[in-house]
Amino acid sequence: MTITYKDAGVDIEAGDRFVQRIAPLAKATFRPGVLLPIGGFGAPFELDIKKFSNPVLVSGSDGVGTKLSIAFAADVHDTIGIDLVAMCVNDVLTAGAEPLFFLDYLATGGMDEERLASVVTGIAAGCKKAGAALVGGETAEMPGFYKRGEYEMAGFCVGAVDKSEMLDCSNCSEGDVIIGLKSSGLHSNGYSLARKVFFDLCSYKVDTRLEELGRSVGEELLEPTRIYVRAVLNALQEVKIKAMAHITGGGIPGNLSRIIGDGLDALIDTTTWEPHPVFNLISREGNVPRDEMFRTFNMGIGFCLVTAPADADQAMEALRKGAESPVVIGRLAKGKRKVFLE
Repeated sequence: MTITYKDAGVDIEAGDRFVQRIAPLAKATFRPGVLLPIGGFGAPFELDIKKFSNPVLVSGSDGVGTKLSIAFAADVHDTIGIDLVAMCVNDVLTAGAEPLFFLDYLATGGMDEERLASVVTGIAAGCKKAGAALVGGETAEMPGFYKRGEYEMAGFCVGAVDKSEMLDCSNCSEGDVIIGLKSSGLHSNGYSLARKVFFDLCSYKVDTRLEELGRSVGEELLEPTRIYVRAVLNALQEVKIKAMAHITGGGIPGNLSRIIGDGLDALIDTTTWEPHPVFNLISREGNVPRDEMFRTFNMGIGFCLVTAPADADQAMEALRKGAESPVVIGRLAKGKRKVFLE
């Protein structure tokens, strides 16, 4: 008796077909600097030295956490890749860096070409939104380690910014204005708590339609993370931005405190925006305290920018031209690097 790799659960031919299938998706995201098609051992990228005279590379890596379980339950896989890209490129953006290229890692219990192709379709869509090239990645079949039909994913992004234009917390001052950009929903954080409330406490299913949301639970929870790259990069060309924060795990308090600098506090007026209905629903149905909500979820603000008061109006106008709806949510004051929710 003989045994093959396919008998053990790994289908090499299916893997080869999958690479051929997703190659056009990746090629459609290519930008100047990409030197070779996907399929090699490495992905060379040539920096434009006219655009970046003294370039600093900024990298970021992330996943989408237990949001994946919603994709599995709903059997919807063409948006989760947008989340993967968003979580990485929005992080890189906070340094003022332009995302250049992106790589993904997919691990699965068995090669399901249709499902994984849907995932990569989302990744390619996210890369297009961010202006980053999808230059490669890895797809690993791991039978017996992951359940058949399920997968795990991780992303990796590299961006660049001129050293003289790189942002950090040293630029912030007392009186600076904090501008918030609205989120599209939960984004990709807090899903363990959201799932606990919706599926364990309320016994909802992914197809349960809630009038308060105007759609099903699954549709709400699978709403892709907003990608802020193009609007923010355009704003950086028009006005001085001092610092930026991507509001992810830890919420507004946990992420703003990373960028405001020593000797300063952030005073946030939570009445300046209206959180998405999904946050009110989680808080009410789960009896989740306000402070817990704000340190778990973005609460409707997905990205923050800090400017001098004199630059705030110009920054807001530049962001509106990028199809964002900015709102002044607070200011910096003397303090001990804490965030206060008023």
